[in-house]
Amino acid sequence: MADEKLLKFPCEYPIKVMGRNTMEFEPEMLAIFGRHVDIRNAAVRSQLSGSEKFLSVTVTFRATSQAQLDALYRELTANKKVLFCL
Repeated sequence: MADEKLLKFPCEYPIKVMGRNTMEFEPEMLAIFGRHVDIRNAAVRSQLSGSEKFLSVTVTFRATSQAQLDALYRELTANKKVLFCL
């Protein structure tokens, strides 16, 4: 039981990043995603906060491994423009 995986790969996996609403935020986040996943086959959704100060970008993609997810999370969270990543 202890070695059971929570995810079975491949699987559809959403990741949401939030940052300040700037011209650079969404393209930079999509570039990061593009280094780790096939962004052409991903579902991308962006949403402004009520105050329009912040922007969230959610990308749902076909994850192929835990290593892929770990590398993507590391790069996203290392980016100074990312306030949080879910």
